[in-house]
Amino acid sequence: METALENMSKTELIEFINKQNSRLKKQGSELHKQESELEQQKLEIQEQKYLIAQLRRMLFGSKRERFEKVDSAQGVIPFEEYATQEQKQEQTPVKEIITYEREKPKKHQGRNKLPENLPVIEHIIEPEEDTSGLIKIGEERTEILEYTPEKFFKLVIVRPKYAVKEENQSLELASDNKNVVIAELPSRPIPKCLAGNSLLGAIAINKYIDHLPIYRQRQIFNRSDIEIAASTIDSWIAHLGKLFKPLYQRLAQEVKSQTYLQADETTTKVLDKNKKGKTHLGYYWAYYAPLAGAVVFDYQKGRGAEAPRAFLDHYNGYLQTDGYQVYKQYYANDRVIHLACWAHVRRKFEHALDNNKEIAEQVLLEIQKLYSIERKTKELSARETKELRLNEALPIINALGKYLGHKRNLVLPTSKTGKAIAYSTSLWSSLQNYLYEGNLQIDNNLIENKIRPIALGRKDYLFAGSHNGAERSAMFYSFFSCCKLNNINPKKWMVYVLANIADYPANKIHELLPHIIDPKKIENHREFWENKV
Repeated sequence: METALENMSKTELIEFINKQNSRLKKQGSELHKQESELEQQKLEIQEQKYLIAQLRRMLFGSKRERFEKVDSAQGVIPFEEYATQEQKQEQTPVKEIITYEREKPKKHQGRNKLPENLPVIEHIIEPEEDTSGLIKIGEERTEILEYTPEKFFKLVIVRPKYAVKEENQSLELASDNKNVVIAELPSRPIPKCLAGNSLLGAIAINKYIDHLPIYRQRQIFNRSDIEIAASTIDSWIAHLGKLFKPLYQRLAQEVKSQTYLQADETTTKVLDKNKKGKTHLGYYWAYYAPLAGAVVFDYQKGRGAEAPRAFLDHYNGYLQTDGYQVYKQYYANDRVIHLACWAHVRRKFEHALDNNKEIAEQVLLEIQKLYSIERKTKELSARETKELRLNEALPIINALGKYLGHKRNLVLPTSKTGKAIAYSTSLWSSLQNYLYEGNLQIDNNLIENKIRPIALGRKDYLFAGSHNGAERSAMFYSFFSCCKLNNINPKKWMVYVLANIADYPANKIHELLPHIIDPKKIENHREFWENKV
């Protein structure tokens, strides 16, 4: 029988109060546990809904890649207030009136003029009527752009031989004379090769720019009654690889000497001779120097930490990459300053829109502001760009960092939103490093654009025939990407280099690189036979 409170002694009363406190603590703990479990269940249900939405999107919808929402009326997020404003306040619905202006159709400005340097063929059409006794008062001229495919022709190099013929000496004996005079054969990139410089250049361009496999090129040749064995063309390409390798090595040195690099990698399938009918998954590692306008593709058999070592082990400067952990070994030291990519962060939160729309949209809006600042820098100097970024971009980044730090503990770590926040915060200092210099980029989209031709080629010829073939592909992808970056005609560059590389001084071979070569040399170059065709 319990004693009434008024009859309890002081000791009994203290003991009773302690028991009640313990019971209340236990009940509070159980209640808190139930609340946590309930919250966890809500998060799991949310995650399941997101996964279902993703599956429906994969089956029935198109993949959304870019966040388009723009709210110019929304200012900087009051991140400091989020700690006290836990509950979302109900907002009064606002009716929005949408207006637009429609421009009148512009008058067609006419077609573009044809280049002045094109050869002109005039075809005169006289009236069917009798014009005798009439005076010509003018003419109507209509320009039409026509095309004739590149034609094959046989180039025969004739070199007359001369010798001193002594009295009563036959012509046969005179030809045996050691003092025979004959012109030297023009230098050729591949000795005794059937193909000339223009044909070799066309084969390389067709393969590595237009992504035409050798068998398709042979089909084109066959339509002109030219039959060349596939093994012969493969041999020519192999010889070109050996010929251009010193130039490729010098290009790699030029790129590695730059103080700002962007790096990325992409896959390629390579036929494995040890496994019949199977391919090996190799990698093209791309290194782009934006300030020099040069790019190098380096083929490696794998994607592990050892793959970029030959290129980056002794590098000093800014290195911009995605979040791939292999690069961590380089920016963990004082020689390399790592630049992360805001485009990758944006992509992570775009994928999280169906998971937590509120957070994802808010982050994407702030990233949009950063990119709107970058658009202002197009006509600014590096110094002016740096000043603008520090004044306008830095406050946005600092506020966004506080916001992500607060929201990180409010989402499920395994959710898309949780992963996006974790990815961003793990690279936060690297995401700010582009503010150091005005000539640094906010993202590494430029290097991703350089990789796209490889993806196109991969669809056309599916795989490389060997590891050596993949290395040659990396070499020519490098050269032709540099041509594109520097507005160099790749066909003219190939022909010029093929005509000169065999005899070019080794210590000056860098002068042939697309980003260094004098464009006038390429434009003014003519093969010795061109004026005779």
